[in-house]
Amino acid sequence: MQPAIVLGSTRATVKHDSLDGQRLVIVQPTGVDDAADGPPLIAIDAQGCRKGDRVMLTSDGTYARDVTGHSETPARWSVMGIMDDTKSK
Repeated sequence: MQPAIVLGSTRATVKHDSLDGQRLVIVQPTGVDDAADGPPLIAIDAQGCRKGDRVMLTSDGTYARDVTGHSETPARWSVMGIMDDTKSK
């Protein structure tokens, strides 16, 4: 699992059949203090995240297959949850 910040959404006119109808988002993986941890990635979003949301990514192929409903999806990264930014006092 990898925390990330959503930079926006994207589209692809030519893509694998498993990605038809899937929402794709551009995410920036983060590390300590929300510093960038590598280059931005494209991930499948079945959670409905928005620009600026902090999310948890997974590179688990089983999860990507479950989300797309396709046993041979080439997708690697998927948004598996939106992180709560509220801070307890």
